[in-house]
Amino acid sequence: MSRDFVGALLQLNAEKGVSREQLVRTVEEAIQSAYRRSPGDEDIHVRIDAESGKVRVFRARLVVEEVEDPLTQFTVSEAQAVQPDAEVGDLIETEQLDQEAFGRIHAQTAKQVVLQRLHEAERNVVFDEYASREGELITGTVSRVEPRAIVLDVGKAEAILSTTEQSPLEHYRIGQNVKAYVLEVRRTAKGPQIYVSRTHKGFLRRLFELEVPEIHAGTVEVKAIAREAGSRSKVAVASRQQGLDPVGATVGQRGARVQAVVAELGGEKIDVIEWSEDASTFVAKALSPAQVIEVRIDEEHRIANVVVPERMLSLAIGREGQNARLAAKLTGWRIDIRSDVSVAEAAKAEAAAEAEAPAQPDAEAEAPEAEAPEAVETAAPAKPKRARKLAEPAAETAPSEPETDVPAKTKRRKTAAAPEASQPPAEATPITEEVAP
Repeated sequence: MSRDFVGALLQLNAEKGVSREQLVRTVEEAIQSAYRRSPGDEDIHVRIDAESGKVRVFRARLVVEEVEDPLTQFTVSEAQAVQPDAEVGDLIETEQLDQEAFGRIHAQTAKQVVLQRLHEAERNVVFDEYASREGELITGTVSRVEPRAIVLDVGKAEAILSTTEQSPLEHYRIGQNVKAYVLEVRRTAKGPQIYVSRTHKGFLRRLFELEVPEIHAGTVEVKAIAREAGSRSKVAVASRQQGLDPVGATVGQRGARVQAVVAELGGEKIDVIEWSEDASTFVAKALSPAQVIEVRIDEEHRIANVVVPERMLSLAIGREGQNARLAAKLTGWRIDIRSDVSVAEAAKAEAAAEAEAPAQPDAEAEAPEAEAPEAVETAAPAKPKRARKLAEPAAETAPSEPETDVPAKTKRRKTAAAPEASQPPAEATPITEEVAP
């Protein structure tokens, strides 16, 4: 029996990955709970020797200053009657029990409890194993493809890759090996639940650590990442070793290293730029591949005003503003991009406005003297001016002005066409002659 018990422990240790000490403690607790279900046996304890497999059952009580549960506790004086050197906090054995008292009912109960505790211990081991891997890469095999998620078999557990964490460029099939980034590990009744992602920017960081030895060793540091999964990403790198080109080390010879990352991401474009402590320099590099003429930093409002050549404006902004958006995420600055032509025009308009500003007070001072002549000059040609506006097709007469002779002609035509006209056409002749002069 002892050999069988030790052999079972070794087999469980190999299959479940649970340590022998934890298995022994689990079995002890299971047998104890089976004994303690009988009234009056609340003070029974079980100890198992992991080497020999021998089981020892005994009664013991805890030494306390004030007794709250007389079935499992007793005072110091009572304990010293059994063991003279007993102190508060000691567990004093009071009676040795025979294993034959462990009947068939107890054995069945112990079996159920042992199996339950073993499952719990196994789930705890798996949870601890994957909880320590949060923020790292794991490789799994696609076992199921569901409408809202893909389930990956990662060995002792299953990982869930939801549709929101999948790249739109990728398609998965059953049996395919997939790398993923561990986002979170949760405890559930069915075991640990592992949530993974392929769109997180940490996934891109870990891929570069796999492909670039300098990043893995720490001589090249990834300072910042801005990513729109499936489309484009920007990675800022800096060197910790003097004379080492961080961009060249990350890209690799002929782009071999970065191409390996691109292939893993399904063709996603990646821009690798050099990180700089100077904000203007960093913003200018973040807008690559566009060329930047000037960057003015507004520290108070956290805005970077960027001037680019007119031909580079669309490249700097990017398709649907993607390049500028990623640069803003990468640098942490709000970026305002303008072309050199628009900046020059704005400067010219501002200069013209400043030049007109000093002349404005002089014009206001001369305005009262010029009011009388202007009134005399405009009073005389009032009629011809009104006749000229009416001749234009889009002109309209003001409602406050009196009716002129030209509208009278129009009235005459309308009344002539109407059957109820009351004025003869001859009366309009002298009016037409007055307009002619």
